[in-house]
Amino acid sequence: MTTAPIRILVADDQRDIRIGFRMILDAQPDMRTVGEAADGADAIDCARRLRPDVVLADIRMPGPDGLEVTRVLAGPDAAHPTKVIVVTTFDLDEYVYTALANGACGFLLKRSGPALLTEAVRAAVAGDVLISPSVTVRLLRHLAPRSSDHHLSPTAPLTEPLTEPLTDREAEVARLVAQGRTNAEIGTALFITAGTAKTHVANIQRKLDVRNRVGIAAWTWRNSQTGRTGPDRPRHSG
Repeated sequence: MTTAPIRILVADDQRDIRIGFRMILDAQPDMRTVGEAADGADAIDCARRLRPDVVLADIRMPGPDGLEVTRVLAGPDAAHPTKVIVVTTFDLDEYVYTALANGACGFLLKRSGPALLTEAVRAAVAGDVLISPSVTVRLLRHLAPRSSDHHLSPTAPLTEPLTEPLTDREAEVARLVAQGRTNAEIGTALFITAGTAKTHVANIQRKLDVRNRVGIAAWTWRNSQTGRTGPDRPRHSG
């Protein structure tokens, strides 16, 4: 049985960005770009006409900006809510908070790269939320206790009780996720493939009972920031 491709609308006032996103998305076997919009009003109109599965919305567009487009299409008053991922050049906390409050199911920086873009689209369709790793790290640091001098390090203890504990390798991957690393970067750091890193991330999500990388990062930071220590675990050399 063949699954229908994910239908995507790209909204950005820069033509070269729209073309670039279309090339990346249409190269995926499970994705298809069904429309483009160069301003906010056109984005809303196209979304209502085409009923895409996902809308990629730039923030700074003529007319209603991407945050308003998100509110109209994905907010609580939307008659037929659409999954919207905000994709922007501007790494500002106020944009992140507003986008998520308006119903966005993702917030990506344009420099994040093709892999994260396609991962965010698939996550949105699955009912998940994906935020650029660098943004996640910054937001979690803002939430961390200001009185603590404890910083996340590759050897910081992760000791919150789990029904199924993380393996040593999974703990390493969790720390790297919390540092904002992508699967490819995790693979490079640990001398494993990006696919293997992705498998570890999926296993960690299951064990922590979280839905995405943000949940992994939050759990890791919460444990690291408490400074709690647990029983030493045997370490393997090499």
